[in-house]
Amino acid sequence: MKPISTAMGLMPDIAGHRQPQLGSKLDAVGMQGIEMPVLFDAGNGTLQRISAKVDAFVNLTREDQRGIHMSRLYLLIDEYLGGHALHTGMLASLLQACLESHRDLADSARIAIHFQPLIRRRALRSGNSGWRSYPVSIEASLDREGVRLELGTEVLYSSTCPASAALSRQLIQRQFAQDFPTDLPLDHAVVSAWLGSERGIVATPHAQRSVARLRVRFKFGAPLDLIDLLDRVEAALGTPVQTAVKREDEQAFALANGENLMFCEDAARRIHRALDADERIEDFHVRVEHWESLHPHDAVACVSKGVAL
Repeated sequence: MKPISTAMGLMPDIAGHRQPQLGSKLDAVGMQGIEMPVLFDAGNGTLQRISAKVDAFVNLTREDQRGIHMSRLYLLIDEYLGGHALHTGMLASLLQACLESHRDLADSARIAIHFQPLIRRRALRSGNSGWRSYPVSIEASLDREGVRLELGTEVLYSSTCPASAALSRQLIQRQFAQDFPTDLPLDHAVVSAWLGSERGIVATPHAQRSVARLRVRFKFGAPLDLIDLLDRVEAALGTPVQTAVKREDEQAFALANGENLMFCEDAARRIHRALDADERIEDFHVRVEHWESLHPHDAVACVSKGVAL
């Protein structure tokens, strides 16, 4: 690397000096947490400009080279991410440009982008809607095996314990037997009123907010359709958390919880089936966490398609 000539004379390039005594290659060298705006279409045709944090790395294959040219990586990230919408083709071009900027120094590159787009979500019954912020991470890499692209996000949902529901039903049955002895005739109106009273729901199953952490590897060229992915997973679970909630929405949510009793194992299998049916997805890893209300530790289940991520 030649020194740069300025009005002050030659500016030294210490990182570019050859040093044969170094004697080791490096798997990754770069920058983490670069502040950068990104343009992202979550899948509804609208581009959002979002504040992001970007990590950029190349490997260092030259054992006699002290370092890489980090400013080149930064300027390329600014050029590509600052002015172009995020999509697989653009990310592949950015990775290739990172390698070309380090010709004879590197043969692999990796970019990670972290941001939180706001997405409008409709209420269950009322017709209202509200905003949800979903954490997104996009990781793209290029090496001799080609380009790989992964999208990570999280889905928050409610999980009602099937075992607790069964125990609660047993207590309700016991209360019914006490309040309506077998030797007395049943009056429909009286029973209906009883069911609407606190005695008619003497026990309730425990439920908790839960999270599904997703990492999905798309086939190259497939769109980064976040909304479609969220819709697919939320539909599989049946109980995603809500935004705008009127009484009819809250009642519909209670019904959804009753119709979707699930252990963490059930939730993981539901998501597995939903993602496995999408031909655009090459591989995935799912980790579900049920933040228990019964005890201070959480219930966790993990599942993947089969290819190591």
